Amino acid sequence: MQLLDTQDTASISNQHNPRLTLSMASTIEEVEEVQRLRYKIFIEAGGLSSLMNAERLDRDEFDRYCDHLIVRDSGSLQVVGTYRLLKPEAARETGRLYCENEFDLLRFANLRGRMVEAGRACIHPDYRSGAVIMLLWAGLASYLRRHQCDYLIGCASISLADGGANASAVYQQLATSQHLAPAEYRATPHLPFPMQQCSSDARRAIPPLLKGYLRSGAWICGDPAWDPDFHCADLLLLLPLANLDSRYAKRYLTEKAA
Repeated sequence: MQLLDTQDTASISNQHNPRLTLSMASTIEEVEEVQRLRYKIFIEAGGLSSLMNAERLDRDEFDRYCDHLIVRDSGSLQVVGTYRLLKPEAARETGRLYCENEFDLLRFANLRGRMVEAGRACIHPDYRSGAVIMLLWAGLASYLRRHQCDYLIGCASISLADGGANASAVYQQLATSQHLAPAEYRATPHLPFPMQQCSSDARRAIPPLLKGYLRSGAWICGDPAWDPDFHCADLLLLLPLANLDSRYAKRYLTEKAA
């Protein structure tokens, strides 16, 4: 197991649960641990029978190019949280970002050399009290600084288990708020999610990951895409490092003197 670089681990601590450790996957076995957790959360728990497989692993062609951030319970040694990160040089090697499967990123051309893609965020159900996501956010901020990147890009999903009413209501609320990206950072979905008309008093349940992005200063980059494989609506999000909220990063990350 490879901990984050010395300059990262020296400044990241977990005051709330010292049993949790933050690291980066460094072996095939560790990546498979990550893929096994993702399978349990995304595929098994989501009831996605079309994506089930005998190996019980959630994996794709991007995994081999990405760095995999891990939060582990040092008592049980179980991987309890993860984030997949694609840095600019790895994105150039793959030729695209994962989110380009769903969105046209033409307007982001000038940011590519300073942008990390984050995806496949996943936390074990027994560890969703907040400490794991805090460590993951601290790791994200440290990773951006280490690779001299100013932006984080990625998708946040909203389940369509209710037929799409909540996804429509959430987007319609957020698209009229300060969370919408400036016009120069808008992206067009390849397969737009068919929006439903919702009343102003419609009940809205914002998923925890999306809520965390928004609290940290992320922008929503336009209309959601429809992901039929994972049965969800995906919002493209852009988070400038300068906006990263202190509740997630600075609480665990001590800034270095310039």
